[in-house]
Amino acid sequence: MPDDAGGRSTELEGLPEPEMTGTVAAIPLAPETAVPLWQRPVSYAAVGGTKADDLLVYPPAGTRAISRRKRIGHGENRFLWASAQTMTWGVQRLSGFTLEVESAPREVTDRTYFPVTFDENGVPVEGAAFDDSAEATFGASGAAFLVPGDTAMLTIPFFGLKVTAPVRVVYVVDEPNRKGFAYGTLHGHPEDGEESFIVERTDDGSVWMTIKAFSRPSTWYWWLVALPLRAVQEYYTRRYLRVLAGPTDG
Repeated sequence: MPDDAGGRSTELEGLPEPEMTGTVAAIPLAPETAVPLWQRPVSYAAVGGTKADDLLVYPPAGTRAISRRKRIGHGENRFLWASAQTMTWGVQRLSGFTLEVESAPREVTDRTYFPVTFDENGVPVEGAAFDDSAEATFGASGAAFLVPGDTAMLTIPFFGLKVTAPVRVVYVVDEPNRKGFAYGTLHGHPEDGEESFIVERTDDGSVWMTIKAFSRPSTWYWWLVALPLRAVQEYYTRRYLRVLAGPTDG
C-alpha cells in the first residue's frame, strides 16, 4: 500500500495528537472541517473515477482500488426494493451506520453534474456538464432519492470506536436496469476517495450489486492504522453485499 504520510504530515504541523474520548475518536480538525458540510470540497481529484472500466488496473495515483459484485436476488420486486434502498442511504443504514443528512441550498442539489467520461483508450468522449432539468424522485416509503450534491455525515463503528465520515453524492445512475450512486469523501473523512453502489438487473432477471471504490488514508494518523482501516473497509464491503440479499419489504 503506497505511503505518502510524510508528504501529508506538513498539512497538520502544530496540531495536537489525536486522543480517544469514550467511544468516539477525537481527531484534531483541519481548517476545512470548521465550515458546514455542504460547503466543504471533496478531498480528492478523480471525481467520477469509479465509472472507469479499468479502475483496478489504473486507479488514481496513490490509491488502492476494489471492485466487488454479488447476486442479491431475482425478479422485479427484488430489483425495485434493492434500488430504492440504495438510493435512500439504505445500504449504509442496514450495514449499521448512523447517518445525518445535511441540507444544502437548492442551487447546489438541483444541478446535476456529469463528470468527463472516457473510452477504453482513455480518450475523452464527453465533457463535463450540468443538467438543470432533473426532478426529485421518491421511493414507495416517501423518501427522496439521492441526487448529486446530497451531503451526509456517516458514523461508522471502528474497533469499538465511532468514527465520523462526511461524504457527498457525486453522481447518480438512473437507467431502466441500473440504479445507484457514488459518494466522494469530504475533508474530515478517514480516507480520501470515492465509492459507488450500483444495482443491476440482467436479461435473465437476476439482480446484482456492484461496489467499486478507490481510496487512501487521508491524514498521517490514519496512515498509522492503514491496515486496520483496510480490514474495516473489506468488512463493510462484504456487509453491503449481504444486506440487500435479505427479505424485502413487500
